[in-house]
Amino acid sequence: MKTRIPTIALSLIVTAAAAWVSPLVYAQDTGSAASGTTQAAPPTKAQKKAARKEARAKKNAELKKLEDAGYNPGRANDPNYPQDIQNAQKKAGIGAAASQ
Repeated sequence: MKTRIPTIALSLIVTAAAAWVSPLVYAQDTGSAASGTTQAAPPTKAQKKAARKEARAKKNAELKKLEDAGYNPGRANDPNYPQDIQNAQKKAGIGAAASQ
């Protein structure tokens, strides 16, 4: 019983200290925003949709170039997988082929 009282007292002190310090830890630093820069507004739903549409069009165009260069993405369990897409990338001039 004698060791329980100091243990409980210590846990109460630690809990109280943590409760006092935690608001200080999680407070936001407003000093960095005062540097004169303003934050841009988050993109609207229409802007997000346009960005997705643009990214999809870019990927589809890249896939079309790879298919024209001989790559066939529809083959399941392709034994030449990394090599055939790398060859198509070189032939189409798209990006750098993954180095192995």
